[in-house]
Amino acid sequence: MRTVCVVTVGRSDWGLYLPILQCLRAEPGMRLHLVAAGAHLAAGHGRTDAAILRDGFEIQDRVPMLLAADDAVSIAMSMGLGTIGFAQVYERVRPDLLLVLGDRFEMHAAAAAAVPFRLPTAHVHGGEVTAGAIDDCFRHAITKYSHLHFASTAEHGRRIVQLGEEPWRVTISGAPGLDHAGRVQLLSRDELSARVGLSLTQSPVLVTQHPVTLQSERAGEQTDALLRALDTVAGHPIVMTRPNADTRNTDILERLERFAADRPHVRLVSNLGTQAYFSLMSQAAVMVGNSSSGIIEAASFQLPVVNIGLRQEGRPRSGNVVDCDDSAAGIEAALRRALSVEFREFCRGVRNIYGDGDAAARIVKVLRTVELSERLLIKRFVDCEGGIPELSSPF
Repeated sequence: MRTVCVVTVGRSDWGLYLPILQCLRAEPGMRLHLVAAGAHLAAGHGRTDAAILRDGFEIQDRVPMLLAADDAVSIAMSMGLGTIGFAQVYERVRPDLLLVLGDRFEMHAAAAAAVPFRLPTAHVHGGEVTAGAIDDCFRHAITKYSHLHFASTAEHGRRIVQLGEEPWRVTISGAPGLDHAGRVQLLSRDELSARVGLSLTQSPVLVTQHPVTLQSERAGEQTDALLRALDTVAGHPIVMTRPNADTRNTDILERLERFAADRPHVRLVSNLGTQAYFSLMSQAAVMVGNSSSGIIEAASFQLPVVNIGLRQEGRPRSGNVVDCDDSAAGIEAALRRALSVEFREFCRGVRNIYGDGDAAARIVKVLRTVELSERLLIKRFVDCEGGIPELSSPF
């Protein structure tokens, strides 16, 4: 029996993991050991570990790590607490493989703690670039800690090799969130209205705004500009989600709360869950903010996206994304374009460049069949003096 330890640190990764975990759980000879940490366990972020249980998964371990404050020293200290907690889990469980996803500081703590244990680590969504976020550093560091890599596109796979990783370690899997986007049973408009507590007879505006961690001191200013632009949108209800647990997230949250309290057509929701979030994507008129979900998953719903500022700079886009700066005027202009009949018609023909909906099967096949040997554990740095080899994409 091969035990795979999977670390989930918040709603930002849980919906992406679900197809992998469902596939993993159904695989004979594989045992899932699920560890919940970070924002999942924080009351201020909705205690989303409850959503894991509602989705039918048992949590074998919990690693509390987030301090209440959101300043730089608290984030750094939270990373230290996480490293201690994950080390204690690995010492007790001794899994055969560790699976991590993405680029958050909580996930970096999980990957770093695995290194002294010689624990083979597999990483999903490596090789990507987000120029406006400290997540960029964490993502590339996790790549160097990891022994197997599951890239969302061939471009990202080539970048992993450019970081010195041996090509045989890299699988172009596609983005696993697309597996779920194509298979989840979407809520009807009435069901969705009841879930968010807001009439959605008109298509809503979906707002997901997070701190730009390399510009964290501007979080309040950037949110004010977004909210001024949203006040120019007429005829659409607005559903806003809470920001991630990053530096200065409270600067955003306090402004969203005040905005929603003063406007009956606006709702701020703590945790929609994957089904409701994807249902909103399927019914929204436009998505606004700086979330990776606007870049990666939204194209599967032919949803127009206004992507604000630097946070996602460097990620390739499908044709449904309108980029703009973080000024109110820039956001207003982008909203007008995204809400136009012409652009919505254009989006109906958009192909999602991040995969074909079969990422989970590709990932689990490698986790099941890879030889747990010295070859896997001992990494050799590959210099690219002769150029970066081409990696074929299955989609």
